[in-house]
Amino acid sequence: MSADRKMMRVLKGETVFPPPLWMMRQAGRYLPEYKEARKEAGSFLDLCYNPDRAVEVTLQPIERFGFDASILFSDILVVPHALGRDLRFEEGRGPLMTPITVGEIEALHAEAFHVNLEPVYETVRRLRQKLPQETTLIGFCGAPWTVATYMIAGHGTPDQAPARLFAYREPEAFKKLLSILADQSAEYLIRQIKAGADTVQIFDSWSGVLDEASFEAFCVEPVAQIVRKVHEIYPEIPIIGFPKGAGALYATYREKTGVAALGLDWSVPLSQAVELQKQGPVQGNLDPLRLVVGGKALSDGVATILDALKDGPFIFNLGHGIVPQTPIEHVEAMVRQVRGEMG
Repeated sequence: MSADRKMMRVLKGETVFPPPLWMMRQAGRYLPEYKEARKEAGSFLDLCYNPDRAVEVTLQPIERFGFDASILFSDILVVPHALGRDLRFEEGRGPLMTPITVGEIEALHAEAFHVNLEPVYETVRRLRQKLPQETTLIGFCGAPWTVATYMIAGHGTPDQAPARLFAYREPEAFKKLLSILADQSAEYLIRQIKAGADTVQIFDSWSGVLDEASFEAFCVEPVAQIVRKVHEIYPEIPIIGFPKGAGALYATYREKTGVAALGLDWSVPLSQAVELQKQGPVQGNLDPLRLVVGGKALSDGVATILDALKDGPFIFNLGHGIVPQTPIEHVEAMVRQVRGEMG
């Protein structure tokens, strides 16, 4: 691994300033070149599974902004799709699946799992060859709880009530589902690392809807299972955990799961972020809507975060994914400010 990958230095505990910078969903609908590639690809899944196209859109924000890290272009739901579940994406509705039943959980089959995901691994291999040597390559998966919420409801919901009800009514079946997803997600991350990923991130986008006991059982334990399995093969690879909305439960998440770094959503107070930084690297946590508005709202938000977290291991990012209506010139302004290039 190249010694000048700033993000990897931070993930190993080093303080670097200006901090490394990337954005969740940095390849996406705010970029005109992405929209063109998406149109040419046909469907969103076709884009995910076509290495030529996936490499193209992954590189777009690196070529435009020179971010310190590039994250594989894919989707968290390719894991259940590779396990044999149906999946499609509709404009305005997002991912749609046939809701899984108790009986179908046992029938989830992993025989063709890696065969189905080979296009993703090929994308990672090509990215490592094409990216600048100083750019960190991030692989990722969805956390079992978040992936399970879509499998159970068949679509996104505001509070994931279908998955919570299922978990309470069918605790053994739900535990089995989380365990299967944890095992297969770990295998998925291991293959991404083998293909060239420097680090991996686990996205738990819906951890904030759970009570404390459920958070422990549905979020912490399955992610710890993934981390253990990945580290059995690649003990030196740092893993980033992003339990969005975890609030006070962030405090023990790193210790209990074994992740090296914590991704912080924008609701995490910076005073709490400073305390979490004492345990190890943190990543975040600009409100994506400040990036939409730009101007003083953006510059104040960036300055406050940089000032609070400059004295420890820190990766600048948003507190969730960039939204489609974000003006490109605002991203450019953020990059300049983070890197101290303001005129």
